Amino acid sequence: MTKSLILAILLAAGLSSGSFAADETPNEVVESAVALFAAGLDGRRDELAADRAALYELIDEILMPRFDRKFAAQAVLAKHWRDASESQRERFIEAFYQALLRRYADGLLQFESDKVKVLPYRGDASKSRTKVRSTVQLENGSKVAVDYDLVKRESGWLLFNVSIEGISYVRNFRAEIDSEIRSSSLDAVIQRLEREAGISNDE
Repeated sequence: MTKSLILAILLAAGLSSGSFAADETPNEVVESAVALFAAGLDGRRDELAADRAALYELIDEILMPRFDRKFAAQAVLAKHWRDASESQRERFIEAFYQALLRRYADGLLQFESDKVKVLPYRGDASKSRTKVRSTVQLENGSKVAVDYDLVKRESGWLLFNVSIEGISYVRNFRAEIDSEIRSSSLDAVIQRLEREAGISNDE
């Protein structure tokens, strides 16, 4: 599985019809999302491949309601979050999310819902964090394990991490960004992400 599929998997668990039930179980969040995500792509793959702005807009509409941007950003920054100012935190949350969206947007066009199988839930939904396990079938017929980490909020369960064959996207980005901050600065990292995301900031 290529990295470009990471966002598609994130989207599969992050899709929302605009409003969603706070009492959905973790598995219901993922299962209903996969079906809705497929519907959003139906008949639009060529259009979205040719129109990046429309692709980004669709991803944002799909991902935003089900993705805990602050929690994910805090997990990625780790110890650097404590030393960051409020302004730096806000800018990093937005820049990281938008850069993630753009970096893996092509994965959206590769997603096929019939290749995703959500496994029976084995977690504890009474806790504040949980995991939903699934498998994704690749083109060669092999299957890979994909685990979704969710956190419980008042609005319902929100996605903040995905692991593919045990490799966590949060851990990967944490190592990448920690190394970059050590060699430059948090401000430099934020500015790089803002450029990648096409965000204009005059500060």
